[in-house]
Amino acid sequence: MAVVDAVVWDIGRVLVQWDFPLIWRDVIPDPVARAAFTTTVVSESWHSRHDVGETMDALIAERVAEHPAERALIERYRTHWLLAVPGPIAGTHPLVERLASAGVPQFALTNFGADAFAMFRPTFPVLDHMIGIVVSGDERLVKPDPAIFALAARRFGHDPARLLFIDDSAANITAARKLGWQVHHFTGDAAALEADLIALGLL
Repeated sequence: MAVVDAVVWDIGRVLVQWDFPLIWRDVIPDPVARAAFTTTVVSESWHSRHDVGETMDALIAERVAEHPAERALIERYRTHWLLAVPGPIAGTHPLVERLASAGVPQFALTNFGADAFAMFRPTFPVLDHMIGIVVSGDERLVKPDPAIFALAARRFGHDPARLLFIDDSAANITAARKLGWQVHHFTGDAAALEADLIALGLL
């Protein structure tokens, strides 16, 4: 059985729920209208530019220039962003706590905008167990780019072959595996993840 020295967590949809349209649910209660707004005025693909390093201010200014009548709604992207991360993913936080109790080093590698992460980090104390966190918006690199995996491995100070990477994205898992990382594709099943951690001797 391969030896694992440390665990590297993705954050969104592994440790915390992520639902972009929730930012506007209370002001656009009709789901059809909300879906139209979050695909034509703002969108997850637009937000993904924040993950690559663009600031919230720049993204908002661009969109307001294109849709001036929607300024107040667009500006909620910054003022109400935390509504998009409504709570933890069931079952994964206890695994973080158990790994910490077992003395297993833990890190995080996340596609997350720098402005958003600055707001989010203080609200999410489970991340206190992470020795280091690589945030795509700070690095201007995003998964599944091999460069961000190489950067993370160097910064974490571990051989990728001895790191277990946990992510919900099949593309990210494939990229990590090709680079020699050990992987667990998280599909929402914390029990399956627990079984993998036990099989690897981490719990």
